[in-house]
Amino acid sequence: MNTATQKTFLDQLNQHMGIAHRISRAYQPDADERADLLQEMIYQLWRSYPSFTGQSTFSTWMYRVCLNTALAHQRTAQKRKVEPLLARHEQVPEPPPDGLQESIKTLFDAIATLSPLNKAIVLLYLDELSYEEIASITGLSKTNVSVRLVRIKKELESLLAKNCKEN
Repeated sequence: MNTATQKTFLDQLNQHMGIAHRISRAYQPDADERADLLQEMIYQLWRSYPSFTGQSTFSTWMYRVCLNTALAHQRTAQKRKVEPLLARHEQVPEPPPDGLQESIKTLFDAIATLSPLNKAIVLLYLDELSYEEIASITGLSKTNVSVRLVRIKKELESLLAKNCKEN
């Protein structure tokens, strides 16, 4: 990759970095795993940038790469055996979310309970992508995206109402 292409990539990446942060937050609740996932997303974006043809916007392409990376990371994480910490290990609490308000944290917690595909759809919707763009990224039809969003909204309303009653 030549210097001009590298600069273009880095400029676009920095402009749309929020996409990777939102996806990693939705797919990985653990801060350390989230940082690993974010690093893997950036690596995959860098690696596949030469194949970016510009047929879609950079952000649409970035969503596709980041979502595929998150899903692949999730699959490989399920295959890894997780060993519990022994009593002798020091347990450090996870720091509070980076300045997120409690209501936003509650929403992301509810989104995290959704299936991987529904999680992707709602994140794309929250970023105000059109149904056509969401369909292009996820491989679904525009109608299927619309129907799924109605169901996802109802599911999230139910989860959030249940959470409010418990608190």
